[in-house]
Amino acid sequence: MDDTADLCDALVGLGLIAAGEQPRFSFMTGGVSCDVAKVETADGRVLVIKKALSQLRVPTEWRASANRSAFEVQWLKLVRARVSADQVPEVIAEMPERHIFVMAYLPIETHPVWKSELLQGRVDPDFAVALGQALVQIHAATANDPALAQQFATDDLFMALRIDPFLLHVARHQADVAPALRALALDLQSRKTALVHGDVSPKNILIGPKGPVILDAECAVYGDPAFDLAFCLTHLLIKSVFIRDRGRLFIGSFRSMSQAYLAGVGWEDPQALSARTAKLVAALLLARLDGKSTAPYLTDEADKALIRQQAKAFLQDPALDLAQLINRWTFEGQA
Repeated sequence: MDDTADLCDALVGLGLIAAGEQPRFSFMTGGVSCDVAKVETADGRVLVIKKALSQLRVPTEWRASANRSAFEVQWLKLVRARVSADQVPEVIAEMPERHIFVMAYLPIETHPVWKSELLQGRVDPDFAVALGQALVQIHAATANDPALAQQFATDDLFMALRIDPFLLHVARHQADVAPALRALALDLQSRKTALVHGDVSPKNILIGPKGPVILDAECAVYGDPAFDLAFCLTHLLIKSVFIRDRGRLFIGSFRSMSQAYLAGVGWEDPQALSARTAKLVAALLLARLDGKSTAPYLTDEADKALIRQQAKAFLQDPALDLAQLINRWTFEGQA
């Protein structure tokens, strides 16, 4: 964890606490790219402070510029202003030169983390619909916007945080799928369509009273919106294996989210986006097994072998789309 003295100094500099005050810090776990802490101040306020790290907390070397913190703040402010104030937390203050910002605290009692709910077997396909709708609203509101493309020209960050560790790392170690993965990587680099969050994972989604609340936009880039949809759908597929007795609900959530999202696509042919998303899901399945950021709860080697086999088959299918992918996704007890 980061030194609390550094965070205290930042809070003083931002005018959020008095000099010499010692607020109570509760560091949050689960992330690899930043220090995040709940801060309880002497006057009773509760805030969240976040500082980006240059070396991510993974066993291998994985570095990315901490300047991404500034783009995360821009993403949060833009979505709040252009789409909905209910879909993201409020940014209260920022210190970009130290890669730190402070945002509103959303209590877990009213905003449970979606990942925690899923891992406890509470799977609600209706929430997946709401998330698909929220995500497509963000993409639709930012599609084909040259000014945003210039503002979020964070290609180097996206390469370091997503394309290289999730696609190219696997390509370097698995020759049989390397050409397909490299082609996907090149397409992601070249496609500039809408503002992409880059980490739409259940750990970054809160179940708010008014719908999904999206956190952690450190990977924000102007790129291919299919990546956001694929990233989240991949998590649902993997959890359908890990929590077998809720497999059908996870599959239903995959279908519900896909359909809700594709129904809102107006900036391009939805079928073309579905096909790109399906290939990215296949690639990301492999990444969660063999990339730099693996799914830690997937420990059964037989399960991993089945996921790897299906993912590679999907990558080789030129006609794949999301409906075909989920119809062919088969595990014992889920057929």
